[in-house]
Amino acid sequence: MNPNPRQLTLMDVVKTQGSATVEQLADTLGVTLQTVRRDVQRLADEGLLARFHGGVRVPSSTVENIAYRQREVLNAPGKASIARAVAAAVPNGCSLILNIGTTVEAVARELVNHSGLRVITNNLNVAGILSANPQCEVIVVGGVVRARDRGIVGEAAMDFIRQFKVDIALIGISAIEPDGSLRDFDFREVKVSQSIIAHAREVWLAADSSKFTRSAMVEVAPLSAIDRLFSDATPPDPFPQLLADAQVRFALASS
Repeated sequence: MNPNPRQLTLMDVVKTQGSATVEQLADTLGVTLQTVRRDVQRLADEGLLARFHGGVRVPSSTVENIAYRQREVLNAPGKASIARAVAAAVPNGCSLILNIGTTVEAVARELVNHSGLRVITNNLNVAGILSANPQCEVIVVGGVVRARDRGIVGEAAMDFIRQFKVDIALIGISAIEPDGSLRDFDFREVKVSQSIIAHAREVWLAADSSKFTRSAMVEVAPLSAIDRLFSDATPPDPFPQLLADAQVRFALASS
């Protein structure tokens, strides 16, 4: 297709922000919701944009993640609502492992008023956020620091995590495919995430709605490896049945 000027502007807005809701695009472009939905459908059909529940994002690759700065703003309101829901469920006086990801970082910001937490993390951003809480002991995993997002990966990180057994592992993910597999892009990061899952009494997944039906190259785990899933929207088919079959408790975060 040859996008018209309005559609070109729409794509520019989405590329700048990483994602946008239909309502945001309608306000920005000064058109009706119906017009935006029609444009989004045409652009998605051509592979120029990718749709998710209530919005649209830049199309993703199965081998390379979206840049960290784009992920920070990708569905930021949804991530904030997930963070509040997760923080409300985390009891004071427990032990946690928090891994890499912008949604996990949003949760860390909501935990700054908790007391008696002991947090292990391979995410220097999470460590920086939670170290401001004097009632929280932060333990930083050793290993190779990934410059683009300050995540710590590699064999040393895996060895460090194996020393512990925590109450809750809170993980983020890049993609949840329709076969029920949890996936990510960096093999080294995946191996660390697998160690985190194996050394927790409960595993909680925080994933905004853009992660459903997204694709990534490396499998982290099946849905059955997690106990609770927090998201900002009800997952599309076939995920409700997959969650039920895997006995995963789903929590819908309110806006």
